[in-house]
Amino acid sequence: MAMDQNQQKILITGGDGMVGSYFNFGMKTDKNTLDISDKTSVMDYFDKHRPEVIIHLAAETDVDLCERDPSRAYNINVLGTYNIAIGAKKLGAKMVYISTTAVFDGKEKKIYFEEDSPNPQSVYGRTKYLGEIITKDIVPNHLIVRAAWMFGGGPEKDKKFIAKIIKQLNLPEIKVANDKIGSLTFAKDFVKGIQTLLKENKTGIYHLANKGICSRYDIASEVVKLLNSSIKVAPVSSDYFKLSAPRGNEALGSKLDIMRPWQEALKEYLETEWKNYL
Repeated sequence: MAMDQNQQKILITGGDGMVGSYFNFGMKTDKNTLDISDKTSVMDYFDKHRPEVIIHLAAETDVDLCERDPSRAYNINVLGTYNIAIGAKKLGAKMVYISTTAVFDGKEKKIYFEEDSPNPQSVYGRTKYLGEIITKDIVPNHLIVRAAWMFGGGPEKDKKFIAKIIKQLNLPEIKVANDKIGSLTFAKDFVKGIQTLLKENKTGIYHLANKGICSRYDIASEVVKLLNSSIKVAPVSSDYFKLSAPRGNEALGSKLDIMRPWQEALKEYLETEWKNYL
């Protein structure tokens, strides 16, 4: 029988980040309290606190930085995950590993489901996929949860696409890629989804993205509409931005039916977390 989260001892790595800010349970750590790349530190911390569930959020998620600095990406996303996995196995704890659509090659405009074969094309995608393999191979009681195009955190923690769009609303025009499709994932909904999976004692791989497929252009257009802005959204090719890491299509489908449409999630996000900024 699954234990209630309030009775379990839950530890969250990377708890100070955008996704971590939505957890209202568990013991949150950050890089100052737990250096995941240092195996001795991880073992000592786990021995002291003895968590029963470890939600592993800590990662280098800047896709272009990973491409420019692969050793940093491997140190955090691969070695760090290995250390957490070894610690989880030693304690007999459940490990929840947060992964990404970047594990797929994204070459086709299709929806990727849990059973599709990974084939990552970027340093970020490869390091996250290696993290999946490590988690599966080392920790018997594991849960791998993939997200896509994560958003959340409000003005303070949102460094991603939606915050960038909002901060450009004073311009006459903004250029946005319209040639790749993906799924949006509201971090608040993502955390609720993880709670549901833990309550049901699920193991294996699950996709947790908000329902519906969109391009970056669709998202920007929706933000502009919801905020009644007169800015022009101009569609361009992804190549226009000359980014370090390759980008593919990142649309996620799921064997679960627990996530709401992305438009609903985006509307709530703008109306609640950005209301004092706008």
